[in-house]
Amino acid sequence: MFKGVGTALITPFKDNGEVDYDLFEKLLEYQLENDVDALVVLGTTGESPTVHLEERKKLTKIAVAKADGKVPVIVGTGTNDTVKVIEMNKLAEEQGADGALIVTPYYNKTSQAGLVDHFTHIARQTELPIIAYNVPSRTGVNIEPDTFKKMAEMEDNIVAIKEASGDMSQILNVIEIAGNEKTILSGNDDQALPLMMCGGSGVISVISNLMPGVMKEITSHILAEEYQAAKDLHYKYLKLMRLIFIDVNPIPIKFAMQQIGFSNNNLRRPLVKLSQEHQELILAEMKEFDIV
Repeated sequence: MFKGVGTALITPFKDNGEVDYDLFEKLLEYQLENDVDALVVLGTTGESPTVHLEERKKLTKIAVAKADGKVPVIVGTGTNDTVKVIEMNKLAEEQGADGALIVTPYYNKTSQAGLVDHFTHIARQTELPIIAYNVPSRTGVNIEPDTFKKMAEMEDNIVAIKEASGDMSQILNVIEIAGNEKTILSGNDDQALPLMMCGGSGVISVISNLMPGVMKEITSHILAEEYQAAKDLHYKYLKLMRLIFIDVNPIPIKFAMQQIGFSNNNLRRPLVKLSQEHQELILAEMKEFDIV
């Protein structure tokens, strides 16, 4: 799908709750100016559960137009309804997306056999390359390594997994059994370094909204086997990476992005704004690096 850093983009909202498309375009330009390797629209960080159909179409269309073929545009299309995922994929195809990021079914969940059936059935209904998204802390279901290997072997367009389980032992197992054939991406900024150094291909990053150049540099160093330079940068910014997850994503990153002019710090319910205490922690760390 891609190597390096793909930014899991925020969706900016105006004070009246509407999508701020102008600000979204500026955010896309900022990402492209910093040479990110992919744009990920309408993932968790983009508040996809509360973005409506027409907004979804327009955001995807804008991203595709801005990318202009330079980097892939990957659209989050996953829900816990298999039929609806297929419909969302069709919409993404119509708007010119290059790939789909599909989270595991949440709440109703399913078994490992059900995951294979869910993903392979979806894959047969689309031409888009699919990144399976494993984030059990949010969904309550884990894609086991053998399960990913099985479904990826069954359908060629299941090309990658975004691993946000946080379990490095499991992630190493995925890389071991599927990494030669499929793309393994980190779903956690603070695990991008170890995952990539152990054979993964990149990261779908939240903090790259704020500092795309830094994440591009880290991933580029790793891919070039310049490991010490990558480690130096990783540990330099590790505290800030962790602070960006001090509350439910994307609450902290939206506050941080407000400080550099790419967010109005508006969220859609049920999300609420970052506490004053946490704001101060993030601001202090941003000032350490002259980000603000």
